[in-house]
Parts: sequence; structure tokens; C-alpha cells
Amino acid sequence: MLRLRGAVCQSWRGFKTFSCSAVEVKNEPILGFNNGSQERKDLLQALENLKGKTEEIPCVVGDEHVWTKDIRYQLSPFNHSHKVAKFCYADKELINKAILASVAARREWDLKPVQDRAQILFKAADVISGPKRAEVLAKTMIGQGKTIIQAEIDAAAELIDFFRFNAKHAIELESQQPIDAPGSTNTMIYRGLEGFVAAVAPFNFTAIGGNLAGTPALMGNVVLWKPSDTAMSASYAVYKILRECGMPPNIIQFLPADGPVFGDSITASEHLAGINFTGSVPTFKRLWKQVGENLDRYKNFPRIAGECGGKNFHFVHKSADVQSVVMGTIRSAFEYGGQKCSACSRMYVPDTLWPQIKQELLSVHKQIKVGDPVEDLSTFFSAVIDDKSFGRIKKWLDYAKSSPNLKIVAGGNCDDQKGYFVEPTIIETKDPQDDIMKEEIFGPVLTVYVYPEDTYKTVLNLIDSTSPYALTGAVFAQDKNVIDEAAKVLRNAAGNYYVNDKSTGSIVAQQPFGGARASGTNDKPGGPHYVLRWTSPQVVKETHVPLTDWKYLYMG
Repeated sequence: MLRLRGAVCQSWRGFKTFSCSAVEVKNEPILGFNNGSQERKDLLQALENLKGKTEEIPCVVGDEHVWTKDIRYQLSPFNHSHKVAKFCYADKELINKAILASVAARREWDLKPVQDRAQILFKAADVISGPKRAEVLAKTMIGQGKTIIQAEIDAAAELIDFFRFNAKHAIELESQQPIDAPGSTNTMIYRGLEGFVAAVAPFNFTAIGGNLAGTPALMGNVVLWKPSDTAMSASYAVYKILRECGMPPNIIQFLPADGPVFGDSITASEHLAGINFTGSVPTFKRLWKQVGENLDRYKNFPRIAGECGGKNFHFVHKSADVQSVVMGTIRSAFEYGGQKCSACSRMYVPDTLWPQIKQELLSVHKQIKVGDPVEDLSTFFSAVIDDKSFGRIKKWLDYAKSSPNLKIVAGGNCDDQKGYFVEPTIIETKDPQDDIMKEEIFGPVLTVYVYPEDTYKTVLNLIDSTSPYALTGAVFAQDKNVIDEAAKVLRNAAGNYYVNDKSTGSIVAQQPFGGARASGTNDKPGGPHYVLRWTSPQVVKETHVPLTDWKYLYMG
């Protein structure tokens, strides 16, 4: 999977040569888990091993496993009587202890050659690809309510790709060097940030937690990783794999914590050098404001990187391929219960196509099975993540039932008796500016606005201006002029923009991910420039010809 190719790099003026390595990696293949396959047998065994079990997960600072009195539990979303993990929240004192231990370890770690740091991620990727794949997938399925395919594309393929491609990009960054001049040489040193990076991870992708913590560490930083309460089991598995593959103690501290306590503690520390965040807009704004209020106490201006979700669109033109629209929208809106940052939640359809599209959506909708993804492998999606999420989505469903502007076309029911189950729901709106078209729901709820076919230009501008987010979006059309026109109007409406494809499913190194506006800082993890975000470069000029006079020639 990995090959280093020795090469000689030469600056364009030819003054300097130095050896560097080109690193060849490929995207991890997605396994099929077909009947009789070895991967299916391994996964079923791993799932069986976890049945009814409660894993104990401590805070980890250095090599010390710490239990505080604030005990919490991770519940399985589709069976909330199953306590998947028992863990504890780090208090302010433990967080501060972790900060000081990390900062003390930083210098030695930063001085390690990047190739040595990268090898840890390459090794971890190989371990997740092979012997630990089934375990990480099983913990993602049971703990986060994912089906086999959703766990596979996340906790295996995407996480492996993050580790391999970021390690590749880190090594290759070393070859990005300034030019020399006669009598002197110039070198760019890619240092880590001076201080610590706080990684605040979401529940919905095991891979994101591994990337938020792993990539800054790869670049010579020390990291405080706050995993999501509802992704604790899989996150701890990834942390342990990194440690077993050579990540030294104190480089990544594993710190489950209450959000505000963690935020208050990190932003109060003079050593804060960066925040790597995925989560909600209000939380990200709170952290940003706290950083602003505390600027005078920091040694550096902290780097703040964040991804905050979206209100992602599918725009359908009259020239669109209807089957592609229907299948892409079903997958985008309802896979993983609409809990992907990129999930489609608003759709714009011309009146001439709506009867056909509606009929085909309803035909598929009847076949969608919502249930237990472990006991029934034909389940398309499972429960939403927790009681808070269930309650928030239920409010939107109640709103849709009572609003004169909205009509529920399919679904609309929910039940939290055994798990946090919400039916896939399709809603039609008369008002394209209704709140349901603007605000992120983060559940299996799709709202459709049917527009007069000849007003598509107005609709494109409407899409651009309706929501504060700008993460993903898709345009379905066969008319090339319309595709070109839409690309111009929607240039700033999405950071990941799809033509005749669904708004979900970005792949590391193929579609680096992120958006602007309220969707975040658009740093494009999965791309070649992401690693640069976690460095503080130093340029060294070395002169080989001594200076012999202080006067300039023209001075006489």
C-alpha cells in the first residue's frame, strides 16, 4: 500500500539539490462483506464479542489511566438499554495537568524527523486495514448506530486514508523549499506550533476524531483529544492503536470531558496554540469568542480550524436524469439517518418533473428498512445518535405537522422506546424561505420546494441566499449551459460541489472536504495543504561568503 521512491529534487534555478521522497499511497479499497467473505465472518465475530458488554474507558494522560468521580455512559443508539462504554469526564485540574505534560514533551517530539512521525501513522493505517478492522467497525456500528457499509467507509477506509495521505503530504512538504542565491542557501523548516492543539471531535465519523488528533501530532504538535461522548468506544480503539504503533506518551492525551469545562480550560491556558474542531456552530463560536477574549494571555495567536455542518442542497433542472436524482437523493438524505455534515436536507425540483420524482421517491421510501444494523444486515439506516438529537428532530416533525406551509409526503413518525428511531421523512414546502429550508436538522428529514420550471435562474439565486451554511450541494442537469450557469451562481454556496452526483460521499485525496460561511474555515482535510495548517515554518538563511565591509560601493 505504501512505497517510498527516492528522488533528487532541484530548485528551478539549479542552485540547490537535496534528496526527498515521493510517497505513493492509494485509497483503501472498500470491502464488500458479502456472504461467506472473510471480512464478514470477522465482523460478525467482533460484533458478537461486544454484545451486552460495557467497556471501561479512562482518561489517559501520558501513560496514566485516570478515573474521576464524574462517571458517564455511552449508550447504543438503537438499543439504549445497552451501555456500550463507561467513562469519566476530565475535570479542570486533570485538563491542566495534561496541558503541562504535553507542553513538556513537545520539543523532543517536534525535533523528530517527519519520516519517523509519519511511520506511526502508516503503521496505524496498516493495523486498522488488517487485524483491527473488524473491532473498530464493530465499535462504530454498536456505539454510533452505523450499518456495515457506513462503518466501513468511515472507520476503515476514510480513517486509513487520512493517516496514509496526511503522512504522505507531511513527508512531501519537506521538499517545498525556497530558492537559493549565489553565496547562500535557504531552508524551510516545518516546525510544529509552540504550545498544544485541542482536538474537539464529533460523534458522526470515527475517522474525523482520528484525523483531528492525528494530523497535528504528525506535524510535530502535542494534542489534547476530546472525543465525543457518543463515539467513545471507537475513539478509544483508535487512540490505543496509535499508542501501540509507536505514538509516545503525552503527545496525544485522551480526555473525555464536559464541553464547556474543556473549552474553558483550554482557552484559559497561555499554551493554547490551536483548536481543531468539528461540531456545531454555537460551540465553535463560543470557542472562538473565548480565544478572542483571552488573546492577551497567549504566547501565540492560536490557529482555529473548524467544520460546522451544512444545509446541503440538491438542485434539479428539467434536463436531469430522474433515476440519478432519486437514487442520489435517497442515499444523501437518509444514509446514516441524515447525520452526515454533507447530507442533503433541501431539494429544489421543477414542477414538470415533480410528479415522477415524487412517485419514485415514495416507491423507494416504502422499501427502506430502519432498525438494528447488527441483528438485521438489510437495515438501510438505524437510530439517531441520542435523546437530545431525537428530541430536536421530533420538534421539527411536530412543526411540519402544524405548519400551513408544509406537507409531510412520507414518514414523519418517531419512537424512542427501545432506540432513538426516526422514520425517513419527506416534506413538501410552499415557502422556499421557511425555517426548515434554512436550519440544520441533522436527521433523516428532506424538504422539497417545487418551482415553476422556467424560474430555475431565480431558484439558483435562492439556493445561494437561503441558508447561512455553504458546505455541500449538488446540481442535476444534462444541459451543459445550465451546469455552467449554476456553477457561477453557486460558486460560494458550497465548498464541495457535485454535478450529477449526490452531496455526500467525499473521499480523502479525491474530494478534500470543507465549506465556508457558517460551515467553517474550509481547511480541506483530505487535501495536500491541510498539514501546512499545523506547522509554523522557520526559514533559515546560511551565508557561505563572509561580509567584509559595512559600506556600499556607491558610497565611495
